[in-house]
Amino acid sequence: MAIVVNLDVVLAQRKMSLTELTELVGITMSNLSILKTGKAKAIRFETLEAICLALDCQPGDLLEYRKEK
Repeated sequence: MAIVVNLDVVLAQRKMSLTELTELVGITMSNLSILKTGKAKAIRFETLEAICLALDCQPGDLLEYRKEK
C-alpha cells in the first residue's frame, strides 16, 4: 500500500502505549491495532482528529505516502 501509517513511531516518540491511547481516544484496542499494523483500508477524519489531539501531532506525522515500486 502506498499510504503508510506511522502510529507506532509516534507512540514510541511519545512513550505511550496503545492501551493508553485507547483510553484517551475512546476507540477499541482492536481498531487501533488494525490502524497501527497498516491493515486499515480507511480512517474517519473524526478518528484521525482524536488521535492527533491525544498525541499532540499533525495528520502528516501519522500518515505518509510512499510510491509503490
